[in-house]
Amino acid sequence: MKFNIKTKDVYSYVHITLALICAFWFISTYELYFSKTSGVIIPNLGLAILLKFLNDFWTGLIIGLLFFPLFVVINIVSRKGAFIVEYIVMTILVIIQFSLVKYSLTTLINLGADILGYSYNDITSTVSASESVSITYLLPFIIFPFLCFLTFVLINKYVNHRKVIGAGLFLVLLFGSLKLVFPEASSELYQNKIAFLTKDIVKFKKEKNKISALNLFDREDYPLLKPFNETTDVLSAFIESGEEKPNVVVIVVEGLGAEFVANNQYSGFTPYLDSLISKSLYWDNFISTTGRSFGILPSLFGSLPYGETGFLELTDVPSHLSLISILKHNGYETSYFSGGPSSFDRKVNFLEYNGVHNLIDENKYSSDFVKTNSNEGGFSWGYPDSEIFRKALSSIDVEKQPRLDIVMTLSNHEPFEFPNKETYMLKVEELLSTSSKQDAYKERVSKHKDIFGCLLYTDESIKSFMDEYSKRPDYNNTIFIITGDHRLIPITQKDKLCRFHVPFLIYSPMLKKAKKFKSISSHWDVAPSLLSYLSNNHKLKPLEATPWMGTGLDTVKQFRNTKSIPLMRYKGSLSDMIYKDYLYASGELFKIKENFGTYKVTEEEIKKTIEDSLMAFKKMNAYVTQRNKIFPDSLNIYVTPKVKFSKEQQVVLNTYIKEKSFDEILFIARDKAFGKDYKTARILCDYILNEFPNYTDARVLKGRTLAWEGDYEQSEQVLLNAIQRSPYYFDSYLAILDMYWWSGQDEKSKAIFVQAIANQVQYPEISFKMAKAYQRLQNVEQASMVIDSIIKIHPNVQEYKTFKASLK
Repeated sequence: MKFNIKTKDVYSYVHITLALICAFWFISTYELYFSKTSGVIIPNLGLAILLKFLNDFWTGLIIGLLFFPLFVVINIVSRKGAFIVEYIVMTILVIIQFSLVKYSLTTLINLGADILGYSYNDITSTVSASESVSITYLLPFIIFPFLCFLTFVLINKYVNHRKVIGAGLFLVLLFGSLKLVFPEASSELYQNKIAFLTKDIVKFKKEKNKISALNLFDREDYPLLKPFNETTDVLSAFIESGEEKPNVVVIVVEGLGAEFVANNQYSGFTPYLDSLISKSLYWDNFISTTGRSFGILPSLFGSLPYGETGFLELTDVPSHLSLISILKHNGYETSYFSGGPSSFDRKVNFLEYNGVHNLIDENKYSSDFVKTNSNEGGFSWGYPDSEIFRKALSSIDVEKQPRLDIVMTLSNHEPFEFPNKETYMLKVEELLSTSSKQDAYKERVSKHKDIFGCLLYTDESIKSFMDEYSKRPDYNNTIFIITGDHRLIPITQKDKLCRFHVPFLIYSPMLKKAKKFKSISSHWDVAPSLLSYLSNNHKLKPLEATPWMGTGLDTVKQFRNTKSIPLMRYKGSLSDMIYKDYLYASGELFKIKENFGTYKVTEEEIKKTIEDSLMAFKKMNAYVTQRNKIFPDSLNIYVTPKVKFSKEQQVVLNTYIKEKSFDEILFIARDKAFGKDYKTARILCDYILNEFPNYTDARVLKGRTLAWEGDYEQSEQVLLNAIQRSPYYFDSYLAILDMYWWSGQDEKSKAIFVQAIANQVQYPEISFKMAKAYQRLQNVEQASMVIDSIIKIHPNVQEYKTFKASLK
């Protein structure tokens, strides 16, 4: 085929590229305008426009050069086809750029390699929470591609080709020179969103390959392992010790940054927490090890490293310890309470591995509890904070002592929907009207009234919980820990440290004295210090070695830092580190002031030391998580590991799971079960349950296959577990009632039926199965009562009427 591309086609392609650049400029103008209206402080708007246009130009030019060979190849076959493909490509790129800008406007950060750390379900949940889809919302996704096309038509029709080429060369020279003049042009703030996403993923992959290229298989040591007694017991000096082991209640407040408490920048909206701080052990300069919620459980309760994209994302979970598993092993009743899906961020996998006794998530709330209102897109994260605390209070059994109770709040998160929202918004206005703070502060708060109203609501929810708890007989023997998982995102952050700065307090009636500490500690330090205190004052079973990342809480009053703390800003982003009184963030070095503010410094020797230290941590982090070298399996008597598959089972899995979603795998498992290949069905169910322990349909199918094979004892265990996990899901009850029928255990059906009624699982087939069970038990009176109750609601179902007639 003869190569023949016309000069005018090349000009037209240049015009398409310039139109793409113009579309990027339109989007950047949109971004800057809405950044300003959202309260984002832009010190120099003119410079911001210049630098964003500069980066947009280079990104568009590079995209044009990269796609030109594709254009040429298609042009050889079809000139019209080449232009159609290029229009489609450019349209997609404009939509992607605008989508990334929308993400940035919502989260105040650019989307990067963290996208690789989230499942499809997690991404859709996050987007649904942050955005409400409407015609107004979708309009820009149409307008900007149209502007791109219109710009191309106008340039192609009215502008001289040579002038376009000349203008392009001029812009190359101009923006090339400006890139040298303004080194800050490379700042994340000014980067083109597509360019940032691409570079961040490439950087992540390169670093991953670099670490993977290291030989992690020539060593067999456990570098984190250290004697347990190396952690000094610092809490005994502040907390009394009674004869009984104390209960521990940990409250993790979603999005609670230190700025919102204790007379800090945005304080005044958490009056109860502020009053509690003055009665507690409080760390002014406390650090969350991650910038998102994915890190809180492994850091706070396990003092664990990160893995590649967060510890919770490790599907092959390395052997490890946690506060949960160790206290459970020492007789503690362990519970976790949240109002949302525990599968999000794979929290359930961590909790399951560590053997938590009671896992209460959105599946465990009855109709007595009211879910958070859905946003305009129909999305709700789950139950609001007041309902989570009410559920916790109603579920915590005072007879079971001692206890570890973990409560994770939810409301202080996009879309900031919570009960009596308007009332709390008015309270914000009232507080602002009486505030003596500057107008600029009031304006920033006013633009985020929903967030500050939510803080007031969450604070009041915590107060109600603590007030009710104080009436319990075990209150005087309870230690309360309250912290934030990370600083909430939608309000502009003053610096790069702000995202990790969270409050941390320990309150208890057992407290000897209240104290404030300015020394730096992190979530990594909590489990080591708490276990050291409990071991020294109560007879916990001997714990010889631990693999903690933290060294324990620092209780020095003066500002200091004795720790090196690598920080994972978002999933996969290990580019930040606190070292002494320095913060290293994505190649920049900052000095940390005593008030936890920062300022940029140039100290190459310190910077090199931190970079080397961070790289050493990354190597160690990869080694211990990839090689299962955190804590020896042989010593780990504390946990319940996941199902391990044999080589033969793995062959079976590889046959069916490749490129399949978990829903698709379940359909395959059902087909296998109906074809009486029960063994394969259960292998597939176990594979699903390893990843999603609360996937009830998979657990029910597994239980049914065991019953179909006659293994009624094992089937009962599996199906009771399914009911325990999802007590309001009808199919678990149907399955176990069937199993009791097949196994001649109809007497046991009574308790299951009572439980279904108590949980208000109103499904007629459950009652019908129970009526038939009563018939088999020759209890015609009860059978009649049950079937009558069904017929009253469903009078036209012939099967029910036939059964009723058979009882006479």
